[in-house]
Amino acid sequence: MTAEATTEKARIGAPSIEGFTEEGEQLVPAKVDRHHSHGVQVMASRAERLTSHDVADFALPNGREEEWRFTPVRELANLLSDAPSDAGVLNVAIEAPAAVVQRTLHAGEAPRGATLVPADRAAVVASANTDDALHIQIPANAELDEPVRVVLSGNGAGRRSNSHHVIEAGENSRAVVILEHDGSADHNGNVEVFVRGGAQLTVVSVQLWEDDAKHLAQHDAEVAKDAVYKHIAVTLGGKIVRLNSNVRFSGEGAEAELLGLYFADAGQHLEHRSFVDHNMPNCKSNVLYKGALQGKGAHTVWVGDVLIQKQAEGTDSYEKNQNLVLTDGCRADSVPNLEIETGLIEGAGHASATGRFDDEHLFYLMARGIPEDVARRLVVRGFLNEIIQKINVPALEDRLTEAVERELAATDN
Repeated sequence: MTAEATTEKARIGAPSIEGFTEEGEQLVPAKVDRHHSHGVQVMASRAERLTSHDVADFALPNGREEEWRFTPVRELANLLSDAPSDAGVLNVAIEAPAAVVQRTLHAGEAPRGATLVPADRAAVVASANTDDALHIQIPANAELDEPVRVVLSGNGAGRRSNSHHVIEAGENSRAVVILEHDGSADHNGNVEVFVRGGAQLTVVSVQLWEDDAKHLAQHDAEVAKDAVYKHIAVTLGGKIVRLNSNVRFSGEGAEAELLGLYFADAGQHLEHRSFVDHNMPNCKSNVLYKGALQGKGAHTVWVGDVLIQKQAEGTDSYEKNQNLVLTDGCRADSVPNLEIETGLIEGAGHASATGRFDDEHLFYLMARGIPEDVARRLVVRGFLNEIIQKINVPALEDRLTEAVERELAATDN
């Protein structure tokens, strides 16, 4: 990126932070339950956002709310209405190794709802209008050689779809679960993830919708003692996509990695939000989202929130967002937020950068006989490939690399 890029960075190390005591600075009222606000709106912190299973607790947003100020809510009336799915609007196909248990969970049937409590209007109407949630359970100690693949295909632009998936990785298991979205629909999708003690789980959510699709989603994960969770969001298709990815911990020694890749074309709105709640001591998190934009009206949003609670001593956390603007007429909004309530941490920080091509990189390639258009594609491919390579599923990596190539071929850049 060039010197035109705007960058914000902060790095904080243990054992003390200027202006903090060992108990930290009280940023939010301690008496409020961060995870279950149950209809009480508290504005002191992103962590205190309203969460509730009751649709009546969430008014229709008008776009002036902090949670919705970047989102084109006027185009989302269908998805924000309290309405059931249209008949036959969504086909769901599942490919899974024999060891994987598949069943359905009714509302209130454990573990459904134990960690995902809707945090906005879209999530609550999705939950309320999904009678049966798909439950994918990886047994304890199982090590899957092949990924679990769930393909959700929409059958009509403007037709309403609601879904709720529960993914549970048993203790000391190893698995990859891929959620693929394609076709056309107005889709509200909740994903609830449990990573039990010592397990290693990767969840990949791929958005390859048609240009007229709209997709709102909330993905919540609870990561237990010594477990490792990786969530990867890849968004290339859809007219409007807004994905909230949230993580909290239920034991020490847990690790979470939230990764994202997005490529917005003319008229696309791609929005990704993440929240890591460090509510346990000695846990680690890393957040990295990378995006590219091209075409008039292409708009991307990334909002990253990390909260290190008072009791979360020994936390090691970092978040970063990078955006590469390929043409005029694009807009990338990037908002990193970091709240710290204790100075006894290993480290915490954030970075955000948005800019155009690095002319030196282009010059280096062109000086070796590579045409400018090819050189530009090589730079973008290398920029985004960092995320693709972390999926570790060769067949999917190849498909996504080809999809990025098609995006790049859509313009002269």
